[in-house]
Order: sequence, then C-alpha cells, then structure tokens
Amino acid sequence: MGSTFDGFFEETSGIARLRHTTVTSEESVPSKVLADFRFCASHLFRLIFDATCREEHIQRKVDAMVKEAKTKMGKGDKKGALFAMKRKKLYEAEIDKIQNVKMTLETQVINLESAAQNAETFKAMQAGSKTMAKIRSEVGIDEVDDIMDSIKEEMEAADEINQAIAQPVDPLMADEDELLEELQELENADLEAELLAPPTKAQEDPLSLPTVPTEALPNVSKAEEDDLKQLEAELAGL
Repeated sequence: MGSTFDGFFEETSGIARLRHTTVTSEESVPSKVLADFRFCASHLFRLIFDATCREEHIQRKVDAMVKEAKTKMGKGDKKGALFAMKRKKLYEAEIDKIQNVKMTLETQVINLESAAQNAETFKAMQAGSKTMAKIRSEVGIDEVDDIMDSIKEEMEAADEINQAIAQPVDPLMADEDELLEELQELENADLEAELLAPPTKAQEDPLSLPTVPTEALPNVSKAEEDDLKQLEAELAGL
C-alpha cells in the first residue's frame, strides 16, 4: 500500500510539488505552522488517495456492466441488458462526484502549499529586516561621515608626503640664476678680449692668389684633340 501511495502522488498533477514542501526544515518555517501544514497535507493526501482508489473500483464496475449488457443483448434478454445499463449510469454519476471531490481536495492542497510558502517567505523577510536594522545600528551615517573624513585626511597627507619626496635635493638648485648670470659675464669678457686683441700676421698679409701664367699654352696635336672630343661625346652620352 505504501508504494502505491507514493506512486500515486508522483503521477497526480499539482500534488508532487507538495512532497518537497512537506520536508521543509523547522528552521525555515515556525514549528507550529510546520506541524499544522504536515498534518493537513498528510490528511489531504490520504483523502485523495482513497478517492482515487474508489474511482478505480467503480470504473471496473462500469466496465463490468457494459460487458454484462452486451452479453444479455446477445442472449435476447433486453430487460436484463437495460437494467445493466441503468447500473452503469449510476456508477458513472458516482465517478463524476468522486472527481469533483478530488478537484476540491487538490485545490485545497495547492492553497495549503501557497500558505506554507507565504509563511516561509514572511519569516525570511522578517529575519532580513532584523538583520538590516542591526547592521544600520552598527553602521550609522555619523560613523560613515567620520570614516570618509578620515580617509580624505589620510589621502591629503599621503599627497603631501609624495610631493615632499619628489622635490630635488641639489643644494645649488637655488643659485642657478646667479650661475647663469656669471656665465654670461664670462662670455661677454671673452668676446671683448677677442675684439681688443692686436691683429696677427695672418690677418696682416693680403689674400694670396694664384699667379697668372706668362707663357703660351702648348699646342694640342690633332690626335689628342680627336681623343678629347671622343671622350667628351662619351661623357655626354652617359
């Protein structure tokens, strides 16, 4: 009977989901709500199972009445066949009643499942609200402002330290202007000394130019002249 009961709930639409809900831990749902839920769910399951068994039993009777009516009609017993069909109608009406009861019970199961889920959700929301209130009491807006001000001060101090570390350590950095002025004076003194210096011998001598030849240029032979022209033509062709 136990295995048949389990198989029925696995196959019944809308009921199998409740099998998982019935094992909800006592930590997620209040103990009294959980006990009431389990009791009601178990009772509804039993009623649905009993109704299903009765429906199957009456359906077998309907099938038997149909078979009996056909047999009596084959034997010419119309009155007996008619009586079997009337009993069949009664059984079918009873099946309709059972199906309506099962629908009502399954609706109650769905509503019960929803109610249990709502209770679990309410408890989780309540716990979340308490946790948020506790966190807010420990971390107030004043504490947050103080922390932010402290962080800003530390960042400013760190920036000042970085700027101090980045400054050059050359001891003569401050005297650069004086050194540049002294260098300029030295350049001016060198230029003045160069201008006042007496001219050298190379400056007194005039520019030396090449002497003009006084003799006539040697005559070029005819062969040499032809060779020169041929060379000039080859160079022009390059």
